[in-house]
Amino acid sequence: MLEWTGAGDGIRLMMLVYHDDAEREYAYGPAGKLPDTKVGTFSEALMTEAKKKGWNIISMKKDWKVIFPFEKK
Repeated sequence: MLEWTGAGDGIRLMMLVYHDDAEREYAYGPAGKLPDTKVGTFSEALMTEAKKKGWNIISMKKDWKVIFPFEKK
């Protein structure tokens, strides 16, 4: 889907949410040496491809101040 979105002319936004915050949500990989879980997968191959193709990787741990509304800011 990200390849399809990136094809063609004009401005495009390709991004992946990297679930790397085990304290506030889930953390799963195996990218970044995170656990490979049944909840989801974010492989090293996907991380490499995303970086190579210039896709935005949104880190829940680094980029989100709040994940759930009941969290303290």
